[in-house]
Amino acid sequence: MATQNYDVLIIGAGPAGASAAAVLAEKGHRVLIVEREKFPRYHIGESLLPFTYQPLERLGLIDKMKGSAFVKKYSVQFVAPSGKASQPFYFFNRYDRETVAQTWQVLRSEFDCIVLDNAREKGAEVLEETKVTNLLKEGDRIVGLRAQDKNGKDLEFRAPITLDCSGKEAFSAVRQNWRVKDPYLNKVAVWTYYKGAKRDPGIDEGGTTVAMVPDKGWFWYIPLHDDMVSVGVVAEGKYLSREGVKDPEKIFKREIEQNLWIKEHLAAGQPSGPYYLTSEYSFHSKYCACEGLLLVGDSFCFLDPVFSSGLMMALKSGVLAGDAVHECLLAQDFSPARFADYATTLRTGIENMRKLVYAFYDPNFSFRLLTDKYPALAGDITDCLSGDVNKDFSQLWKAVEEFAKVPDELPVGQPLMKASEVQLATVTGK
Repeated sequence: MATQNYDVLIIGAGPAGASAAAVLAEKGHRVLIVEREKFPRYHIGESLLPFTYQPLERLGLIDKMKGSAFVKKYSVQFVAPSGKASQPFYFFNRYDRETVAQTWQVLRSEFDCIVLDNAREKGAEVLEETKVTNLLKEGDRIVGLRAQDKNGKDLEFRAPITLDCSGKEAFSAVRQNWRVKDPYLNKVAVWTYYKGAKRDPGIDEGGTTVAMVPDKGWFWYIPLHDDMVSVGVVAEGKYLSREGVKDPEKIFKREIEQNLWIKEHLAAGQPSGPYYLTSEYSFHSKYCACEGLLLVGDSFCFLDPVFSSGLMMALKSGVLAGDAVHECLLAQDFSPARFADYATTLRTGIENMRKLVYAFYDPNFSFRLLTDKYPALAGDITDCLSGDVNKDFSQLWKAVEEFAKVPDELPVGQPLMKASEVQLATVTGK
């Protein structure tokens, strides 16, 4: 078959892949995105954290977001099973009102098209309805990929580097046996959509609500435009499947009764669409890169979604990957060691968010208890929850340890390097 050559190949056209493609295409590189589905397509993960502002600004998308129909999000609140809600945590109490103090709740089918169209406008090529079937290797080096289009035609593409932005399926990590489960964060989620469900008044209309159910399970409640609400429950599988119940709709309707706020808010609306279920979705990759390959977004790591970190990390990692690969292209050096800083930046942020997620699930922990004892740490909690994850939180974790176990950082995520490369990196400090 004929082989086509590019500077960069990208597997997956979601936010991670499209943002990396936009950065690279804008710098003049020839970029091809290979996407299995036809956009627009459905995807879960609809709430943006405040610190998605920076990658969106870098991509030139702030004006498009402001002009969109997406619901404005100013806060997050937590609700007890009794229905008692906390005071909303307003982002503008800590951040500049013109930037990160307001973000959005997005319908992913629309948002992902905005990010992908932006990459196209900057010069990236996109092949939709084309399934990647294999990575091409020469020795230990990835040199491209094979794919098959919707008509069954086999295609081959080559590039000095391939970015795996295939999302939770983690195409490369699975095939190279890199994917590892989180030791604890293995929950089950069941979700659907409601039309006409109740919204809180005024500025709270677009806020995210985390509503607790017994045994440290929780509902998300995310208001979307067109009078739709995304709502789902997350908990241990043994809790959700108790009494032998396996049907997602039956699980969901039973759990509505476990939180009075959720029950009241949904009573005003009607279910709209199917009930979805996914399980054991938290994982990490042993490595972020090998020769000719870099993992970006959910293919690198997917955390429990309780604090809505997925979209922020996808966009952030996409921009970081674009910058790192650009430097590789300029130097014509694609050795894995060049991605050590990329890995460290992402893993630092992931571990900070992961520690807060672990605390959330600990029955002895609550944000109220922590801030009552250490009110000065409220700002650190807000920063981490808002996505400002690459900062020193050592004082926060020291305080959290009084209430909950803080997990050790996982020894994963650095690039896979040969012994000679490790030695050179140690000598040069890179």
